[in-house]
Amino acid sequence: MERDLTWKTLSSTYLLKDTWATIRKDACMLPNGKIIDPYYVYEFPDWVTAFALTKDGKVILEKQYRHALGRTDIETPGGCIDATDASPEAAIQRELLEETGYQFTHFQKLGVTSANPSTNNNIMHLFLAIGGEKVAAQNFDPGEDLEVFLADIAEVKQMIRANKIIQSMHITCIILALEQLGELYF
Repeated sequence: MERDLTWKTLSSTYLLKDTWATIRKDACMLPNGKIIDPYYVYEFPDWVTAFALTKDGKVILEKQYRHALGRTDIETPGGCIDATDASPEAAIQRELLEETGYQFTHFQKLGVTSANPSTNNNIMHLFLAIGGEKVAAQNFDPGEDLEVFLADIAEVKQMIRANKIIQSMHITCIILALEQLGELYF
């Protein structure tokens, strides 16, 4: 019989609730009776990202400045699931159209991942989007400014090898998509 490792939350207090920062302080009891107080949790909405392929097989990537690291990096398109999104798939369809101007004929859910399950309460939904066609101009959210570019699959693999893509959840999405496409075996 497996031991239940679930912690019991004794109390929760919000320290900050703002648009992009919600932090709470929990007091928790471990299964062995030990009390952890404080334990800080960062609350975020769930996120979505996609390995997005155009009709002619090009990968849609983005260059975006990330202030916390103070650098511009290459990423896969995606963003937050909004309260108005019916599902994670609806959210990635919306995000792809807003950020890139592309619509897609097919979506496949690849799985989920977590940026840091010890402190963050959300997950990232990973998708493979196929059949992209440019149908609109970009429509950025306030505070969003990014550059879209296309790459071959071989170039994306090289970007990962050269550490030019460092966002771990995006790398996870790329690896799972490449495996699904028969471009990577593990």
